[in-house]
Amino acid sequence: MLELADDWVWDFWVADTGREWHLFYLRAPRALRDPAQRHAHATIGHAVSADLHEWTVLGGALAPGPRGAFDETATWTGSIVRGDDGAWRMFYTGMRNRGGAYIQRIGVAASEDLVHWHKHPGNPLVAPAARWYERYGDSSWREDAWRDPWVFRDPAGDGWHMLVTARARSGPVDDRGVIGHARSIDLERWEVMPPLSAPGAGFGHLEVPQIAVVDGRPVLVFSCKRVELGGARAASGSAGGVWAVAADSVLGPFDTAAATLLAEERLYAGRLVADRSGQHHLFAFLNRDGAGRFVGALSDPMPVAWDGRRLVPRDLDHGAN
Repeated sequence: MLELADDWVWDFWVADTGREWHLFYLRAPRALRDPAQRHAHATIGHAVSADLHEWTVLGGALAPGPRGAFDETATWTGSIVRGDDGAWRMFYTGMRNRGGAYIQRIGVAASEDLVHWHKHPGNPLVAPAARWYERYGDSSWREDAWRDPWVFRDPAGDGWHMLVTARARSGPVDDRGVIGHARSIDLERWEVMPPLSAPGAGFGHLEVPQIAVVDGRPVLVFSCKRVELGGARAASGSAGGVWAVAADSVLGPFDTAAATLLAEERLYAGRLVADRSGQHHLFAFLNRDGAGRFVGALSDPMPVAWDGRRLVPRDLDHGAN
């Protein structure tokens, strides 16, 4: 578990060097008092672990850019890959606050050691294509949703793919959440592609998406809170939280209408991380305590296993404590 005295911790992602795991996480000062204010004050912190249990905080990794930059307000969620040149690349969300609307774009920073990062001078590298994706002002939705890049190598070894939290251009406003998609040969030039899921699955957005292969079976993990569910899923009174759905391929398409809860909303922004034995564990940030108060800390690891076509945690209470 990782809990900081001075900062809230929430969304996160992990880089595995083979010797240790490097954790990158959103953080904002508890001195803000109101957790809702953390999004406009987010920077990216860094910690390291040899066992996925005990974390040593190393300090900051990325902070917002200067006035006028695509990330002038805050640096948000991302992922890390190691390119063919040996350099690590952190793809992350840059946010600009425009009159209360959060305008989101995706950029990248590079590092040789996972400690010292240099933002790409051409940022932002990836923006939503209006042909397929909603932009701010296209509907009454409160933001320009294009964030949380999850980058992974093409299974055939031919370049790279990126999953993105995005929204479709059509359908009921509360039910347009889709998995956005972009692809690249060199991690710098990106082509935005049609979404890998369909709207109308019951989600206003699908946050912090991740594709993982657990025991040889692909699974898509994402998060959506109860208040951001849409359509029949909202009408049914479903809980929100961390969701998962089995897939036939890491490239989809993903039947998000068939997604089931992996963990309810006291946990959020779940990620799957494999330990040295190959066992996958669910990590999430601690969202709400028993009284409904925001916590803002990283959970303990919770091993997961397949139950038919459903992925389920084996010890949910342990991780949430």
